[in-house]
Amino acid sequence: MNADMKSFKTPFKGIVDDFRGRAVHYKDDWISGLTSGTGILAPTMYIFFASALPVIAFGAQLSRETDGSLSTVETLASTAICGIIHSIFGGQPLLILGVAEPTILMYTYLYNYAKNKEGLGRELFLAWVGWVCVWTALLLFLLAIFNAAIIINRFTRIAGELFGMLITVLFIQEAIKGMVSEFEVPKEGDPTLDKYQFHWLYANGLLGIIFTFCLLYTSLKSRRARSWLYGTGWLRSFIADYGVPFLVDMGKVSLEHIFAAFVPALMIAGLYFFDHSVASQLAQQKEFNLKKSSAYHYDILLLGFMTLLCGLIGLPPSNGVLPQSPMHTKNLAVLKKQLIRRKMVKSAKESIGKKASNSEIYGMMQAVFIEMDNDPNEQRVSNLLQSLFVGVAVFAMPAIKMIPTSVLWGYFAYMAIDSLPGNQFWERILLLFVRPSRWYKLLEGDHASFVESVPFKHIVLFTLFQCVYFLVCFGVTWIPIAGMLFPLPFFLLITLRQYILPKLFSPNHLMELDAAEYEEIPGAPRLSFNISYKEVESPKVGSKEIGNAEILDELTTNRGELKVRTIYEL
Repeated sequence: MNADMKSFKTPFKGIVDDFRGRAVHYKDDWISGLTSGTGILAPTMYIFFASALPVIAFGAQLSRETDGSLSTVETLASTAICGIIHSIFGGQPLLILGVAEPTILMYTYLYNYAKNKEGLGRELFLAWVGWVCVWTALLLFLLAIFNAAIIINRFTRIAGELFGMLITVLFIQEAIKGMVSEFEVPKEGDPTLDKYQFHWLYANGLLGIIFTFCLLYTSLKSRRARSWLYGTGWLRSFIADYGVPFLVDMGKVSLEHIFAAFVPALMIAGLYFFDHSVASQLAQQKEFNLKKSSAYHYDILLLGFMTLLCGLIGLPPSNGVLPQSPMHTKNLAVLKKQLIRRKMVKSAKESIGKKASNSEIYGMMQAVFIEMDNDPNEQRVSNLLQSLFVGVAVFAMPAIKMIPTSVLWGYFAYMAIDSLPGNQFWERILLLFVRPSRWYKLLEGDHASFVESVPFKHIVLFTLFQCVYFLVCFGVTWIPIAGMLFPLPFFLLITLRQYILPKLFSPNHLMELDAAEYEEIPGAPRLSFNISYKEVESPKVGSKEIGNAEILDELTTNRGELKVRTIYEL
């Protein structure tokens, strides 16, 4: 606490240190990318599709919630502009920016407040939101100047996973609302037209449900394409990877509403500070072995400028996003492919010679695999290129508009379901439904470390606390106007975690349940799994079928967080 207070008393120190730390690498950031040749295109296209698809879906949601005041054009334009600015001027170029679901949620609340408010209305919505962005930018400037990024570690796993679960439920909620809307007459539609008669609406709704679930099914299957038994390695990897006003007239907003804009700005600034910093943290996990310095304070300052710019030109702001940011780093990590393959085969043979168990063999192979190249490809080119591609997508709106909306609702459902694996809050909820007599089954499979180290009673109590707190957070989002205060419970959680939870749980148990890293223990060998490693032909060293990406998929959660595996020697 004393160190934190000392940092607050030295304004600009964090920004200056970050700028100096990154300035010495700036030239190399470009040279490293440009000398990568065509190899830089694979991670570029991967991140482009990972960024563009959610932004298109969010644009459709925003258009529906704001009666067309903002749409996919604006979300794509914001993602492209902010991405280009950050790739050129940002401190951490591996951080991916985009319009995220929390921004859509906040803008929905702001629109619902403004549209019926005397002195604002739909006509001045963008102008008023421009003032919200001005206040937000000023608050972000203050957070950066007074080195507030030093407290980001106070947002522990419990806060991050609660926030992630809230976004998951909001995705599912949006998917359900979208599917229901396929059976309804659009707001601007004429119900007397033949195409809006009951039988056509019913047929449209059923077709929409089919499209939604087809997209959901194919997306979930493609997510694990690298582990398919069929097709070549490159084919599996390919399947797995691959009208705005220029300025708003803010002068027409009354002084009363300008000052009223400070309240939502306070929430948005805190939300962006948290979301942006956590995304940057996960893009720079220590397991990635990045050599260049971080720039949390400077990036918050730059985020303030980008938020201000977006507000002035009528765009929803972009910030650091998950899981795209750690996915970007993961795809740029230059692994020592041939050396790693040789080491993995050699390690497996040595372990077999020592009659090691399957879990021990896996652990040794994993330890070899996560050896990253001593000089990871930390550069700016891939981020710049993918942002430019997103910008080009703005001009493809005629084609994008032809995408059935039901496909987008399916994509929302996919994003929700895909975010659950790796969320220990969700995994502990599932544990509540496991009978104590069947717990041995959990130990047979890979499981979180707390399953063995924390008594079941304490796991249940901690999970119930999170469930109740989650319901409070979710309930706030249903309050018509005050719903914009939904980030507030997450800030209060810092105090609860620091002062209340330690009184309810022992320090060791709390450390396990709220661990900074995703620690996983390999399961005990299954009785039905009698195939020895000796009976399986070891792949040839030069074999191209040993997929680094496939193995890395198994070592990371769906949000891009690297799992830490613990091997216990008996």
